[in-house]
Amino acid sequence: MRNSWWNLGEEGIGFQGDSLEIWRIACPFCGEKGNFSGAFHGEKKKPNSNKKLNFDVLKCANCAGFVHVMWSSSEHGYGTRRLYNYEVLPWPLAEKPEPSKNWPKGMHHFWVQAHDSLTNENWDAAALMARSALQFVMRHKGAKKGKLKQEIQDLVGKGVLQPVIGEWSHEVRELANDAAHPEVPDPSQTAQPTEDQKPTEPQDARDILNFLDFLLFYLYDLPEQIKAYRQRKESPAKASP
Repeated sequence: MRNSWWNLGEEGIGFQGDSLEIWRIACPFCGEKGNFSGAFHGEKKKPNSNKKLNFDVLKCANCAGFVHVMWSSSEHGYGTRRLYNYEVLPWPLAEKPEPSKNWPKGMHHFWVQAHDSLTNENWDAAALMARSALQFVMRHKGAKKGKLKQEIQDLVGKGVLQPVIGEWSHEVRELANDAAHPEVPDPSQTAQPTEDQKPTEPQDARDILNFLDFLLFYLYDLPEQIKAYRQRKESPAKASP
């Protein structure tokens, strides 16, 4: 969690470069992306440092709406490794989620559909897509192919997943199992179940999507951040004569 706005652009999370790329910004009112003119620019410099926060107010050329973008580039970047990051207000309420570039591409559509289903309150569909994304990740990380339960245990046994992560992975699997394997009453039986199969609870769907996002960060984004950190630390030594 960010504890200072001066950390914007310094956390190893962001975009390559040292200036704001307008094409990334979506209008919060009409959804058009990158079609802005500048209405205001201000800066706040950090004392005794070259670090600065930029404040841009952009006007949408399509609907004449305004968006406020605060952005900053990393203070101690090296060449192409320099990053910048930004925050916007207001943000598009129905903006389509974008998967991280560090995640396996074959899993992207499962993740996008899971979040789209959550936004549209299709709780069973969100759970099913989260389960599909989870199984893709298990196999991408080298689990022996089989049932998802065994694949999770295989990665826990190999040390790829910590036991507590394995336990939460089973929660995702079990929650989605009801939606994936519906119970159909047997017409030959005179005694029928008194209750229909329960749908996925909204909070359960939200929880497993939160876990899925954490799992993806843990397995893919965090190692890339550590790698970038090590490269940054090594760069001054390599540059020395």
